[in-house]
Order: sequence, then C-alpha cells, then structure tokens
Amino acid sequence: MTYPSAAQPGGPNMCYRHPDSPAFVRCQRCDRPICSQCVRNAPVGVQCVECAGGGSGKAGLGGARFGQRGRTSRASRFSPTTPVITYGIIALCVVSYLLQKVTGGAWTQDLIFAPFIGVEEPWRFLTAAFLHAGLLHIAFNMIALWSVGGFLEITLGRVRYVSLYLLSALGGSVGVLLLASPASWDWYTGVLGASGAVFGLFAAIVFELRRLGQNAQQMLVVIGLNLVFGFVWSGIAWQAHLGGLVIGAALGFVYSRLRRPDQRQLSYFATGAVGAALVIAAVAKYAVAGAM
Repeated sequence: MTYPSAAQPGGPNMCYRHPDSPAFVRCQRCDRPICSQCVRNAPVGVQCVECAGGGSGKAGLGGARFGQRGRTSRASRFSPTTPVITYGIIALCVVSYLLQKVTGGAWTQDLIFAPFIGVEEPWRFLTAAFLHAGLLHIAFNMIALWSVGGFLEITLGRVRYVSLYLLSALGGSVGVLLLASPASWDWYTGVLGASGAVFGLFAAIVFELRRLGQNAQQMLVVIGLNLVFGFVWSGIAWQAHLGGLVIGAALGFVYSRLRRPDQRQLSYFATGAVGAALVIAAVAKYAVAGAM
C-alpha cells in the first residue's frame, strides 16, 4: 500500500489454450498448464477442458454438462468458470482511480486510511484498498489480482472468494494500525492500495495448490520476493502486506480443509470468526492507544 507494490517476478506458466493467461495449476490427466477459464473440477484435483470432456458434453466443473444442445459457448459467458468477481474488482479499482484524478484528490482524501482517523471513519479500513497512488501502482496490483484472482474465484467459489478478498484488505489496514504508534508519524500517514488484499490471495493460493496436489514452490518464491521488496523499498506499507498475508493464510487454510457441502456452514462460521477477530484487534488497539 501507499506506493506501488511488486507484481510477480518470474511469473507463472501460461495456459496451453490461452497463451496470454497465467496458469498456476496443471491438468491431473495430461499435465498441461491451465488458466482459470480452463479449470474443471474433477473427483481428484482439476482437469483441463478437453480431459474433462468440455467439448463433448461430458462432465465439467462441479459435474455440470458442457456442450448440451450446442449452447456451450453462449452459456459459458456467465458460467461458473467466468471470474466475474475478479473483473468487477478490477473495474471498481479503475473507476476509483479515475475519480481520484478527476476530483483533484478529494476522492482520495475521503477514502484513504490512516490509523488516527480510522476510529471515527471505520469504512476507510476497506475503501483504501480501492485507491492507488499512480499508474504503476494500480497496474502492478491489477496484474497480480488478474493473475491469481480468477483461479481462486473458480476453485473457492464466489462467496468464499469475496470474503477472502475483503477480509485480506481489512487485514492489511488492521496490520498498519496494529504496528503503528500514536507517538510516531505512522499514526498519521495515509496508506492506500490493493496490495494487502493481493497478498491475502497469494497466501490462500498456496493452500489451494497444495490441496489440488500441485507444486506451490513458485508461489512461495513470489511471496518471498514481494515481502522483501516491501521491506527494503521506502514508501511501501509492508505492514499492510503482512496483515493481508496473515489473513489470507488463515482463510486459505480453513477453505482448503472445509470443502464438503456439509461443512459449508462451518466454513462461513470460520470466516465470520476471522472478521470478528480483526474488529476486536482494531478496537483493542484504539482502546490501548486512548483513541476511543
């Protein structure tokens, strides 16, 4: 947050069907790299469209049948394999960035987060994640979001994915708050950017890759490089990166374990517990700081 965060050094493999789309997993049958649009859930792991029978009417994502009545391409526009939430978040960030520019900074001042003002205007804990400091900042974060968000949206489901993104963003702001002192400039310094949420996605995808039997080493390297970059480069709110990473790891662990339909309510309860923990941590910090 605050200034551009690193994107993804040494990025992922590219999808064999969509050469311009990153692929974090491989088909369990043919071992070809596949992007979020080509992921099809299988009894064990994931498969590509061809191996899952996507072009021949056989079972695809979640047991749905593809190619029925010749409507595959038309129906797929709004199918569970279309990462509409990821596209929506990117659109919101772009629109918000344009508003930052056309309002002369007024939009930024109304939504940016700083520890000293969060107690009176708590919505800033989340709204700051939709602001950016410049073109490079928003470009890096949106590329990172596009690279991993689509895959997570498909494999986790949209409800869990939205929860993961928003709570990771909240975790980033809470991380800034917890590691700031009322006696320091950090308490009054504004932070902005989606990097806290993106780090949460980075952490969650590690657990998801392992659940699917995929190699998560590449993603761990990406996380490590970005963390180091945040620590050594001035003007970057590494506290937000750390906060988002912790929350993303917590939710990623929960979601990778609670997968069965009969565990859905337990998964929602765990998500609520993480959100409640963040609120309690923020309230406790303000109480200790004497800001309440």
